[in-house]
Amino acid sequence: MLIQKIRLQRGWSQEQLAEISGLSVRTVQRIERGQSASLESMKALAAVFEVDLNELMPVKEAEMPAVVATTAPEAEEALAFAKVRRIKRFYIHIMQYGLVILMLAIINLVTSPGYLWFLWPALGWGIGLALHALRTFDLVPFFGARWEKEQVERHLGRKL
Repeated sequence: MLIQKIRLQRGWSQEQLAEISGLSVRTVQRIERGQSASLESMKALAAVFEVDLNELMPVKEAEMPAVVATTAPEAEEALAFAKVRRIKRFYIHIMQYGLVILMLAIINLVTSPGYLWFLWPALGWGIGLALHALRTFDLVPFFGARWEKEQVERHLGRKL
């Protein structure tokens, strides 16, 4: 619960926290539900939140291993890097699309120029590429981090 509280205070979605910390979304979800987590996962979260590991892991002092303090980059910087990585992946996707469709068009025109079958994969993949663009550049006003934060606030009765 503490992980979820800190995440929501910072306005992050589970996906953003997972990407910044290097954990999977599923791991973040399990930890937020109160299931046990590995020491490495908790160290990653403590570094991202810039808090002491002891604050995230309430265990008996006798069981607490010696922890070396780690410093994490600023949260905004980490989010900016994550955003740039998403944009980079999108541009790579565009290049892959262009090369493969060009190759299919050449094969199509050489083997059977009477029927332009390469347009079908171009259309299907193009739709997927358009959806990738919407997600990458946050062009869909719902289901993003801001929408998620507003819904949590609404359900907690803080915002109507």
